[in-house]
Amino acid sequence: MFARYRPAILFPVMLAAIFVLLVANLMIGTVPIPAGSVCRILFGDESQSEIWRNIIFQARLPQALTAVAAGAGLAVSGLQMQTVFRNPLAGPSVLGISNGSALGVAFVVLLSGQIGGTALSRMGLLGNAAISIGAIIGALAVMVLIVWVGNKVKGNVTLLIIGVMIGYLANAIIGVLKFLSPDEDVKSFVVWGLGSFSRVSGGEMVLFVVLMAVLLPLSFLLVKPMNLMLLGDRYAANLGLNVRRARTLVIVCSGVLVAIVTAYCGPIMFIGLAVPHLARALFRTSDHRMLLPATAVCGSALALLCNIIARMPGFEGVLPVNSVTALVGAPVVAFLLFRRRSE
Repeated sequence: MFARYRPAILFPVMLAAIFVLLVANLMIGTVPIPAGSVCRILFGDESQSEIWRNIIFQARLPQALTAVAAGAGLAVSGLQMQTVFRNPLAGPSVLGISNGSALGVAFVVLLSGQIGGTALSRMGLLGNAAISIGAIIGALAVMVLIVWVGNKVKGNVTLLIIGVMIGYLANAIIGVLKFLSPDEDVKSFVVWGLGSFSRVSGGEMVLFVVLMAVLLPLSFLLVKPMNLMLLGDRYAANLGLNVRRARTLVIVCSGVLVAIVTAYCGPIMFIGLAVPHLARALFRTSDHRMLLPATAVCGSALALLCNIIARMPGFEGVLPVNSVTALVGAPVVAFLLFRRRSE
């Protein structure tokens, strides 16, 4: 009986968890703020402490909304990659798109300093914009290359191998740039590579959330082709699916999601790889009509949880998100997978 009504129960539970975690993100930090004050500040009560209002509206709320959007985007992207390649180890970075973003940022942070004497990344707001633009250009350049290769080769395995090789090539170029760059620029690039939800604020946060709010619903248009792709290329083609075009559309959608998230937040690992498995284990389904929204809400919840841990009182500054995502998510996903297997 529970299995029949599992989605109807779990979806409200996950949405409630996202709301609770969102409020907790506004409360918890080096400066704790009571839940009642958080609610009153959000509803426009100007009698509350101005310091608390600034902390919430200028730091914690943009950070929490960024985590919600980024977690959902990375999780959906990972599910799309795992569906296209029918490989449980596939993730958003499997085709080298994240590496392309890193290479674009490396040109801005490392190469620009060697050419012009001063790295673009040190130029305040202009530097932040240059990093975002470099990440997007690098990711989209790799994605265009992958799409072109995908139209030339038939097998998913071949495309997967080529994507991995592109990632290795990008890492090799980044390694050379690190070796030739001064320590200060290398440190800036390494800090960017650790990932963070706190880099997005103000107008950037609004633009990021709007982009993700547009791209994520577009992903739902690919639900039917993704369900057919689970049956195998030959069977899907017999049912009338243009496999090559469907594969290209899914890769483009996944690549754009990864490019936007990486440009604003840096390379966030683990969420895209693990959350689809978490959603399958919780919702007990492979139907993308249910699995895609389930993956999105699970990704948002996990990202919010990791963001809370990264900002827990007692830590100086903010812990790297990449360290927290793997530390928190890996045991949870492993437990659910073992439990599902034993059942």
